[in-house]
Amino acid sequence: MVKLLLARQLAGRKLITNDGEEVGRLVDIVINEKNGRLETLVVEPNPDNLSVRKMRKEEGFVYVPYTAILAASDYVIVDKKNFG
Repeated sequence: MVKLLLARQLAGRKLITNDGEEVGRLVDIVINEKNGRLETLVVEPNPDNLSVRKMRKEEGFVYVPYTAILAASDYVIVDKKNFG
């Protein structure tokens, strides 16, 4: 059975790579207005993770594409190869 999560339930969740590295905290999501699909997660990077901090974009956030998401529950698990 598929577990459904509302966007507001995901806010504040930690993002972790599939090899256990903490990416940061989810602060927002980007939805395509034309088709209604989730496109990108906006993440406040973990200040202790130097490789993620280097990926900062506008306003200090890191953008993780939807295609990198492997699972979402207590944590959002992302494929490290697909978001870097």
